[in-house]
Amino acid sequence: MSIEVLLIEDDRDLACTVIDYLELEGIQCDLATNGTAGYNIAIEGKHDVLVLDINMPGMDGFEVCRKLRRNGMSTPILMLTAMDTLDDKLKGFETGADDYLVKPFALKELAARLKALAGRKTNRARRLTVGNLVMDLDTRTVTREGCSISLSPTCWSLLETLMKNAPDVVEKSKLEQVIWQGDSPDSDALKVHLYRLRQKIDKPFSHPLIHTVSGYGVVIYGEGSERDQS
Repeated sequence: MSIEVLLIEDDRDLACTVIDYLELEGIQCDLATNGTAGYNIAIEGKHDVLVLDINMPGMDGFEVCRKLRRNGMSTPILMLTAMDTLDDKLKGFETGADDYLVKPFALKELAARLKALAGRKTNRARRLTVGNLVMDLDTRTVTREGCSISLSPTCWSLLETLMKNAPDVVEKSKLEQVIWQGDSPDSDALKVHLYRLRQKIDKPFSHPLIHTVSGYGVVIYGEGSERDQS
């Protein structure tokens, strides 16, 4: 069975060398040349392993890895970088990397590590977490402070979108697109569903997580986060 790898690397010469060699090893490799593009491809979940440089334009490798893990991505990640200090390696593992290979490296070793990662069954649950709110995408359950919360399909979609983008603000038009493909039944429909979501997520608890940013959109963030200044 062939292995599908996404290489996120801004050095095109190195990337071409890696891709050519991996093809000889039976490993198919797609390329993204900056962190933002790499993240957008990786989040689709189509690859067996992600190979991630750290110093890249758009979004550095640490942030790409951190954001993927926060959004429930369980695909094995190998960081391939010239950053070789112990602190660099520890930071890579702390953000969610499964392996770490320092440049310069032997192509044969890279291929061996990729095959090992592709064959490894990860136990990492696909969960989204904001503060004490947890959404399990596999079991389709939501809990806050250990209490189970039942949501309608629409409220589930709203919450999943907010949590996947946290702590960024989500435009109302994007939320409407998620639910109605942009064709909202009326101007107050989103407002009604957000009210129902707040009744489930915030009302029974002491600290609200869902906040409206006037004139822009909606955001969810946990107590003690950078956005929480109250």
